[in-house]
Amino acid sequence: MIRYIIRRILAGILVLVAASFLTFFIFQLGPKFAHTSPALFYVGKIPPDQATLKLIEHRYGFDLPVWKQYLNWLHGIFFGRDLTDGTTAVHCSAPCLGYSFRENLPVTHMIRQALPIEISLAAGAALLWLVGGLTIGSISALKRGTLFDRSAMTMALTAVSLPIFFTGPILLLVFKYKLQLLPNTNFATLTSDPAQWFKSLILPWCALAFIYAALYARLTRANMLETMSEDYIRTARAKGLSRRRVVVRHGLRAAITPIVTIFGLDLGQLVGNAVITETVFNLHGLGLISVTAINQQDLPVNLGVTLVATFAVVTANLIVDIAYGVVDPRVSYS
Repeated sequence: MIRYIIRRILAGILVLVAASFLTFFIFQLGPKFAHTSPALFYVGKIPPDQATLKLIEHRYGFDLPVWKQYLNWLHGIFFGRDLTDGTTAVHCSAPCLGYSFRENLPVTHMIRQALPIEISLAAGAALLWLVGGLTIGSISALKRGTLFDRSAMTMALTAVSLPIFFTGPILLLVFKYKLQLLPNTNFATLTSDPAQWFKSLILPWCALAFIYAALYARLTRANMLETMSEDYIRTARAKGLSRRRVVVRHGLRAAITPIVTIFGLDLGQLVGNAVITETVFNLHGLGLISVTAINQQDLPVNLGVTLVATFAVVTANLIVDIAYGVVDPRVSYS
């Protein structure tokens, strides 16, 4: 088990390095294919003259080979860098993911400000859709063909079909403006004001979890129906085990193995999937920051957010691989 975890961690590091190099390579060569200089993405809002632009290219090392630029970028992550747009010089301390001269802020600082929002949104929504999806799917499988089963699956199909940019404004209209149950939805951190933190995130949680819970309910129902017809389930029943123990310990535990896989992937990819939710509810998370950076052509921010998102996906996959042995005893590590 320990050796397997070490191998998976090393493999994850290699994937992270390869993804970071590929992302860096695309971002650095992309402007060249557009017949422009990558230094333009590192300067302020006023374009410099040609002589200043050449000087910035030399200071940033854009005249070096891409692999040398990548090593300099990695050096900044571990040891920090001195950056300049030609007029303003700043020191970006480690871990330095770049500096946004359009926002006059280090990319690391911008990501640190957005991470509490992103983590809060992801954790709350994931808990809702996982518990709700597993519960509804399991009950539907056990009550197959009943009114509850048909109603739940119909609602799940409807929920999957409704996009967040539809359900989000509906939730705001009903609970904030009509019923006025949540008049003030400005975000507050959990440590500073837990009540305001909960009020500001309950609607985004519901909007984001609505689609995922419906999908998980349908997958759980299908897996439970297949699992409950296995021979070892009939053996457990023949031994006189209680219905609850057969369903929870033997049936559900084996049925959620595929759910664990997609849960890890969905949680790791939530940075991109939460963009619409953050936009609708005015939450300045990583998704909204990345969209703003794309519109402003803020290359350092795009590169930093992409690296953080890659790290989240790699970490989620590592946790999923380790969790297999805990969830399903049939899985063995060698």
